[in-house]
Amino acid sequence: MSSEPRPGLPFLPGCSFRDPMKTSFHRSQTLGYKNGFAFSRLPTVGIGGERLYVNQPSQAELDELSNTGPTLTYGQAKKAPPSGFIPAHVAFDKKVLKFDAYFQEDVPLSTEEHYRIRQVGIYYYLEDDTISVTEPVVKNSGIRQGKLIRRHRVPKNDHGDHYHWKDLNRGINITMYGRTYRIVDCDPFTQVFLESRGIELNPPEKMVFDPYIELRQMPMRMYITPSDFDQLKQFLTYDKQVLRFYAMWDDTNSMFGENRPYIIHYYLADDTVEVREVHKPNDGRDPFPVFIKRQRLPKTFVDKKKTFPSCVLEISDQEVLEWYTAKDFAVGKPTTLLGRTFFIYDCDEFTRNFYRDKFGITDFQPVEIKKKPPEEIPQVIPPYNGYGFLEDSLQNCYSLFPKRPRKDVIKMLENDHKVLRYQVALESPNPVDTKRRFILSYFLSNDMISIYEPPVRNSGIIGGKYLGKTRVAKPGSTTENAEYYGPSDLTIGSTIEVFGHRFIITDADEYVLNYMESNAESFPATTLQSMRDHFHPRQVVEETAKSDVPAPGTSKQELDELIARVQEELKLHNYLNYSNIREALLRSDKDESGFLNRAKFLSVCDSLNVPTSAVLVNKVRRKGCCAY
Repeated sequence: MSSEPRPGLPFLPGCSFRDPMKTSFHRSQTLGYKNGFAFSRLPTVGIGGERLYVNQPSQAELDELSNTGPTLTYGQAKKAPPSGFIPAHVAFDKKVLKFDAYFQEDVPLSTEEHYRIRQVGIYYYLEDDTISVTEPVVKNSGIRQGKLIRRHRVPKNDHGDHYHWKDLNRGINITMYGRTYRIVDCDPFTQVFLESRGIELNPPEKMVFDPYIELRQMPMRMYITPSDFDQLKQFLTYDKQVLRFYAMWDDTNSMFGENRPYIIHYYLADDTVEVREVHKPNDGRDPFPVFIKRQRLPKTFVDKKKTFPSCVLEISDQEVLEWYTAKDFAVGKPTTLLGRTFFIYDCDEFTRNFYRDKFGITDFQPVEIKKKPPEEIPQVIPPYNGYGFLEDSLQNCYSLFPKRPRKDVIKMLENDHKVLRYQVALESPNPVDTKRRFILSYFLSNDMISIYEPPVRNSGIIGGKYLGKTRVAKPGSTTENAEYYGPSDLTIGSTIEVFGHRFIITDADEYVLNYMESNAESFPATTLQSMRDHFHPRQVVEETAKSDVPAPGTSKQELDELIARVQEELKLHNYLNYSNIREALLRSDKDESGFLNRAKFLSVCDSLNVPTSAVLVNKVRRKGCCAY
């Protein structure tokens, strides 16, 4: 007997039996060597030499091995590869079954309806067997619509089952979360998919509509208003429709008036008019957009009585015979609104279409608005007050910040230190002033004149500067067109007026003649000829003095003429005191002969500042004597 347990007995101590005849208990050898390599082999006998059936092939295996000879020789035959496996989320990606359904909802608190039919769409997603229910959103329905059941696996019963696409069909009721949906139809893709899977679809049913919505869609009862004109109809027909006109208000006739653009709005809903002002950047006006607020504007008033007040708070229909309407506005015509005349020159596209359809008007040619040029107001220059130069004072009339007058720099550089000197006499009824002599200096660099009076001893008049450097205007010149004295106006014998005083030119320097002759093209011929006629006698005397004619042969008549010329020459130097000269000459004549030699004559002239360099005096000096 073996020690193995018998069938039906547990392998526990006391339940196994040992063979008493068994004496060998060694294990069989499983390690062997072949060609010098160790290898293990399966044991064929157990402990004590008992034959093992576990590791030995059975008869069926031996039969199978006998039949697999070709396989052992040529190897295992190749099997065909299995077909590719595609998961459901890839095979059914974006594939959805769509069913049209509805459900009935009770309305307990309404007298107009007792139940409500709500149409929904049931979507079954094949990729993960989820379901969602969505109701189309209706604007202003007052019901929470949209997604009624979010996408998820919907439970079918309390046993943990979920709805499958095999449970869906047309013409059946399906209950989800206590709400029963009636499926009436499906889309073509759903129909093809279910038929391909062997499901027989029920015939489609008609969708049931909500009776209250159908009642609302029925045409309402029409009421005929007994009046000829229905203001409510006008409001409902022309609500938010406005005619827009572009107009101009010509206010140039008033003080500081101008052409101002405006926009006229005519509201078709209630026949009111509004005028809005168009503002531009930096126009200097307050930003008030509304010029005339929206109101009905009267066109013709009823004849008023004299006792009726002209100013009223509101104008009623009793005082107005006609109001402004849309036909009173037209492009290219003026319109008077509350006493102001607006000229309409254009309108918008909606206004053109309205007048074309309503009144058949097709002429909407916009009028080009030409701005009236502003009237030029002449600038009145105040009279010259005598302070400062005329050009400098005139700048205060042109600007608040006067600028210095521009000077002719080239003229100043070319004529620098060039001065024309003249001897003038004062024209006055006073005999004392007639003997006064002045030196007039004309500066060519800036056309200024200065007058100097040489001091005369014991004359009772203080000499010195009579007039500072300034430009002297001619008599009759104005501030707008001022004319000043120039070198051409200063001729021998001419009279010039200097700030109310008249001076007569009696003599001039030889430099004046030389300058005029060198610039003859800048002076009139009469001015140049007058200077030549004045200097001609002096030139004759100078030429005679420079000639080599001997003095002894001179006659007494020629000597008298020479002395007379010397006296006239000395008269030009009005600062000389002839009485003092005479007294000095008498004191020098010791022997009272009436003649002085050359040395004494020159010493007396130098002591009294008598000009001895003159040509005539030199000629007299050549005679060898001088009679006093």
